[in-house]
Amino acid sequence: MNPSIIGWSHLPFGRRDDTLEEMIISVARGAIADAGISSNEIDATWLGHFNSGLVADGFPASLTIQADEGLRWKPATRVENACASGSAAIYNAINAIKAGDAEIVLVVGAEKMTNNSTADVAAALGGASYQKEEGGLSFPQIFAQFAQAYFDEFGDHSSTLATIAAKNHANGVKNPLAHMRKDVGFEFCNTVSEKNPIVADPLRVTDCSLISDGAAAIVIASDDVAKQYDRAVRFRSTAHVQDVLPMSRRKLTDFEGPARAFGSAFDRAGIQVDDLDFAEIHDCFTIAELLVYEAMGLAPKGKGASALEQGTVFPDGDLPINLSGGLKAKGHPVGATGVSMHVMSAMQLNGEAGDLQKADAELGCVFNMGGSGVANYCSILERRN
Repeated sequence: MNPSIIGWSHLPFGRRDDTLEEMIISVARGAIADAGISSNEIDATWLGHFNSGLVADGFPASLTIQADEGLRWKPATRVENACASGSAAIYNAINAIKAGDAEIVLVVGAEKMTNNSTADVAAALGGASYQKEEGGLSFPQIFAQFAQAYFDEFGDHSSTLATIAAKNHANGVKNPLAHMRKDVGFEFCNTVSEKNPIVADPLRVTDCSLISDGAAAIVIASDDVAKQYDRAVRFRSTAHVQDVLPMSRRKLTDFEGPARAFGSAFDRAGIQVDDLDFAEIHDCFTIAELLVYEAMGLAPKGKGASALEQGTVFPDGDLPINLSGGLKAKGHPVGATGVSMHVMSAMQLNGEAGDLQKADAELGCVFNMGGSGVANYCSILERRN
């Protein structure tokens, strides 16, 4: 049987005063305590951390084992796959359990970003693009190309993007872990203004995710161990699909890598998109969320707006998307994002999501993406018991 999440911890995202090391130690200790185990029971640790020059700690793998003396001498590995570094760490940990090399593992995702200028952060994140062709472009400029390609093929959808932004900001108000807890409304998001200028045409400030500090952690256990836990959340299926890096080799409106990841995860889980109760997806930019609606099968190509028009993706809809506020409002500390998504989903499936709770949630989906649809990770999660 597949492994399960048996404990978790999540710091509030935002502009934090603590260091990368302090955040890692805090969530590692929190997840171990939440699982009700001793650190001696953990066989190995993984850290999802992008860095790309954001902090001076260029060798942070062992920071996880500083959480407790019982972790010393255990294998510790840092994993990086751009904005999907957190999920990459999780999948490496799962593979170790499936291979029989471990029974209980700790995965931490963390990033310290706000101590850098916006320009420096943009340059660091830009390192996740194909430098031979895209070097020097910021990620707002990269995803502006996706948006412009979509607009050219299917018409201007600026108001659709504004609706996505407004939805996620409204959701974030209810999330005590979110960086920005403010409902800015559709009109603000849909209007270019001094406070909401164009960042990279046609994307506005409200179309872009936040620069945040943060960390989250999960403890994952084999099925034999997880059966002892009432709160265990099982990975019903996982899928990792990696596409080519150059954007020039891809049709931007197809979002083929994400579509293949969803398709593979759904097939392995024996489900269809309509079986899901909620999903946490990678809305680094609002155009990404729109494209994901189509990639996951919520709407035909070019018709992603219908998922909003029909109310499907809102909190009271059939498939709420980003109840946490998503990267748009919760924040996007890069290495922490994938782990955060899994924590938020585990809380939903255990009825512990507070004001974010979807009633009777039994099956959830996480989609974490690195780069411009290059690294694609999709998890289907369910309550074990």
